[in-house]
Amino acid sequence: MARSGSRARVVVRQSYYWPDQQLNFWIIIMLVTGGVLIGVFASFITDQQHLGGLGIPWYVKPKHNWIMPFGITVGGLTVIFIIIMLILISQRRLLPGVVIIGSFILLVLYITGVIETAIQLFGPEANISGNCQTYVTNMQTNDLSINALAWLEQNSICQSWDAVFAFWIVGAVFLVWMLVLGSQVARNGGPGGAYDRD
Repeated sequence: MARSGSRARVVVRQSYYWPDQQLNFWIIIMLVTGGVLIGVFASFITDQQHLGGLGIPWYVKPKHNWIMPFGITVGGLTVIFIIIMLILISQRRLLPGVVIIGSFILLVLYITGVIETAIQLFGPEANISGNCQTYVTNMQTNDLSINALAWLEQNSICQSWDAVFAFWIVGAVFLVWMLVLGSQVARNGGPGGAYDRD
């Protein structure tokens, strides 16, 4: 007499709990940061191309002016990383290891951006902050003339440099926070009770 029976296959899945509010807040801030980097540096490159055909600064002085295409690239990578995270969240497969590795790679890029932007703003060659203080902030004009429009554009460029420097720092801080949060989630994760039966 043949025995008829069913085999049971047990699948144990590792389950991780991500704090919803913290994760949502982090995603919003990083999307804003990536958008600011893309928008500001794309605007700078557009301005460069309109100023007598200067072109993308990468080709003008490769030693120090690669920050504009680099900023657009890092901003794009940030947005792509967030989209990948959102897809994994919707599938309930967001693993701490993926988040930690991605956040670490972006953190290295953001620290590089902070350093290079600081060199552009405060370094002896470009000294953007000093030039903005001397030629823009200290020379305000309030009349209805082409000079006032030129001053407004220069002031906008100076404020954009300050904003992008601040968002490099904000991005780096939030990436460190995600590294800490991801390690906490990985430490607190436990086996789930998912079973498949043949």
